[in-house]
Amino acid sequence: MQDDTPDTGTGGPGAGPDSEPDPDPDAEPDAAPSTSPSATPNPAPRPEAAVDFGAPGPIDVRTLTRVLFERLAELPAEAPEREQVRAALIEVNIPLVRYAATRFRSRNEPMEDVVQVGTIGLINAIDRFDPSRGVQFPTYALPTILGEIKRYFRDNVRTMHVPRRLQELWVQVSGAMEELTVTHGRTPKVPEIAANLRIPEEDVRACLDAGRAYNAASLEAAQEHEGGLALLDRLGYEDSALTDVEHRDMVRHLLVQLPERERRIVMLRFFANLTQSQISNELGMSQMHVSRLLTRILTRLRTGNSWDE
Repeated sequence: MQDDTPDTGTGGPGAGPDSEPDPDPDAEPDAAPSTSPSATPNPAPRPEAAVDFGAPGPIDVRTLTRVLFERLAELPAEAPEREQVRAALIEVNIPLVRYAATRFRSRNEPMEDVVQVGTIGLINAIDRFDPSRGVQFPTYALPTILGEIKRYFRDNVRTMHVPRRLQELWVQVSGAMEELTVTHGRTPKVPEIAANLRIPEEDVRACLDAGRAYNAASLEAAQEHEGGLALLDRLGYEDSALTDVEHRDMVRHLLVQLPERERRIVMLRFFANLTQSQISNELGMSQMHVSRLLTRILTRLRTGNSWDE
């Protein structure tokens, strides 16, 4: 039976339509695939070239970090490739910075700001890390990242001055609170924290107050839990008679020293708002005598001297 398939000249017997075509005889020698055992194999991809952060699947961050540090150690200091490897190390270990930043989520500071500060600590840790010492990089970098964040809160965030002793004590108190919360399944009380740290309860209370004193609240800022009212709208107003309190107390002290008749004259004139004529009718004396008594009484009261019979 005759085969109707045309001979294309692209393969020997048994070659089908899926067979690879023969190399072009006019092509350059180095363009043809080499099957010789002595041919040089393709170079292995560099570690930084193999890093694909968009690739699906889990990434072994510790192994990748170790490989990148090994590559970084091989490169000379002036090699431009160092910046690429260093940038890859920073990006791979950003999750470590975010983990450290979550410890400060109760500080009412934007988390992205805390992550940026922690990234500075990560960069410092990368520049100082020595893989030859046999220490895992996360173990070395975490204290550096936490230290940078704590320094940021200590020096740049607080708008109120807090004594250094209370700042250091707050670290111990916050750690004890986390430990007791896990142990008891609830927020610990002040006596429990004091007993755990073996410090007076007054120090714990002062430390808790200082630990929250990071930012001063604006009087004009709206308070969500107060129906949107600003703090200024909820403050009491200044009593116009507040400055007279001291004077009233002094007058009361002097009035009790007056004889009964003179004290009654003062009460009728300045508290009952009676005229001198009405007082004279009330007490059965002349208006002139009432006037002289009032002058004498007021003189004594102004000088602050006790009544002299």
